[in-house]
Amino acid sequence: MSPWRHHFPLLRARDAVAYLDNAATSQKPQVVLDAMHSHYREFNANVHRATHQLGADATEMFERARATVARHIGNRKPNEVVWTRGTTESINLVANCLVPSLGPERDIVVTTMEHHSNLVPWHMAAERTGATVRAVPLTASGELDMVALARNVSDRTCVVAVAHVSNVLGIVNPVRDIADITQAHGALLLVDGAQAVPHLCVDVTGLGCDFYAFSSHKAYGPTGTGVLWGREELLETLGPWQGGGEMIETVRLDGFTPQAPPYRFEAGTPHIAGAIGLGAALEFLESLDREEVLAYESRLTDLLRTRLDELGGVQLVGSATSNIPIVSFNLEGVHHSDIGTILDQQGVAVRTGHHCAQPLMTSLDLPGCVRASLSLYNDDSDVEKLVKGLGVARDLLL
Repeated sequence: MSPWRHHFPLLRARDAVAYLDNAATSQKPQVVLDAMHSHYREFNANVHRATHQLGADATEMFERARATVARHIGNRKPNEVVWTRGTTESINLVANCLVPSLGPERDIVVTTMEHHSNLVPWHMAAERTGATVRAVPLTASGELDMVALARNVSDRTCVVAVAHVSNVLGIVNPVRDIADITQAHGALLLVDGAQAVPHLCVDVTGLGCDFYAFSSHKAYGPTGTGVLWGREELLETLGPWQGGGEMIETVRLDGFTPQAPPYRFEAGTPHIAGAIGLGAALEFLESLDREEVLAYESRLTDLLRTRLDELGGVQLVGSATSNIPIVSFNLEGVHHSDIGTILDQQGVAVRTGHHCAQPLMTSLDLPGCVRASLSLYNDDSDVEKLVKGLGVARDLLL
C-alpha cells in the first residue's frame, strides 16, 4: 500500500478502482479540499481593492498562494507568478503577447512531442503574423533530436516552445541544454511544465527558461487554475492580453494605463479558491520527502514495464528510459479504445487515444495508444489490476 494514499478521500471511497489516469488529472488530498472549503465557508470575498475585512482576508490568502507558487518553483519573486486557468491559457497568453515581436522574418520552434496546447497557439500566432513554425523531430527511441534542434534555432527564432516532460512518452527533456542553444541566438524559451511539476522538483532559475507554464489539476490541486511564470524584466515588456477590471491602473475615455505585472495579465475576478487550493497542494508536496516519492514512483514504473513485458504482446510506445511514471503502449491485435473500455469494466482507469499529441502519433505511425500514468498514491496492486485487465481484454478480443 502506498504510504500517501490515505491523504486522498476519493481513493478511500473507491478503493477498488485502480486510478491510472494521473497525467490527465490527479486526485486531490484532504488538505486541498479543506483549504477550498475553508475559503468559501469563512473568507469568501473578492480580492484586491476591498475596504472590508473579508476582502482583506481573502486577498491575503490569495497572495499567500502566489508566494507559495513562487517558492515552489525556485524561490522566485511572487510578482513573476501570473494566475491563469491552466497550462493552455498560460501558453495562449504568451503567444498573444508575443505577436508584436513576430512577422514573416521570424520563426517559432516547437517539437514533435508537444501537446496540442503548445502547438495550436503558436500556429494561430503564425497565421496572424506570417511567422514560420519549425518542428524539431525525435530520435528513433523517442527522445528530442538535439542536433536537429540546434539546426532549427537561429537568429530568426523568436521563441522556442518545448515540453519539460512528454505527456505520452514520459521523457524528461534537457531543458537547460535547450536554454543554452536558445539564448545563444537571443530567442525566448517557453516550457510546458504540466507533467513535470507533479513529479519533479522544478527550479526555473536552474532550467534557464524565460516562461514556465503548468496546471493546478495535474499537481493535486483543483481544475480551472494554472500558472504562468515569467522573468520579471520580461513580463514588464509585454502588454496585456485581456482587458477589463483588475488589470488597469487608470481608465480614460481615450485609453487606459495597465497595472504592473502580474496584475496586468489577470483581467477580471480570478478563481480565488482555485489559487488557494493550488497553494495547499504545493505545500502538501513540500511536506513530503520528494526523493522518496520519486524513488517510489520510479519503482512502480519499472514494475509496470516488467509486468507488461511478461504479459507478452505489448508494444511500448518509445524506448527511452523515463524518470516520470508514464507508460504508453498498445496490445497487439487489439484497438486501444477497446482496451480502455474493458479495463474500465475491470475497475482500471487509463487514458486511450492520441492524448492531444496527434503530430507525435503521426510520427510514430500510430492511430493512438493506451496510457497508464501513475502517481504517489498508486501501488503494486494497481499495476497487477492493470495487467490482469489486459489479460481479460486479450482473451475477449483475440
